Amino acid sequence: QVQLVESGGGLVQAGGSLRLSCAASGRTRSSYVTGWFRQAPGKERQFVARISWSGLTTYYADSAKSRFSISRDNAKNTVYLQMNSLKPEDTAVYYCAADRGNTYSTSISAYDSWGQGTQVTVSS
Repeated sequence: QVQLVESGGGLVQAGGSLRLSCAASGRTRSSYVTGWFRQAPGKERQFVARISWSGLTTYYADSAKSRFSISRDNAKNTVYLQMNSLKPEDTAVYYCAADRGNTYSTSISAYDSWGQGTQVTVSS
């Protein structure tokens, strides 16, 4: 099992930036895809971005393209989500998750290990 802990959330003004971190512990030697998801109040959890174990393959939701960047440092067992040009509609709890089956899916059901989430609030 892989345990994930997110950090880096907070309150930021529109147009600002935040970098989220997802630190992994446990069975970190096995390769897996890592994804970021977010859930706004009253809405379903939605896919944001994912990255392969090697870091060479990334994929973004349309809402994240050109503004967000996902990366990973396997030596530190950490995946990052750099978020720029933030908008009020980016306000949500952000979760990272591990796709240990390496399905490269954007579906929540493909991810079997989840962190507790970190709150991102963007003020207008």
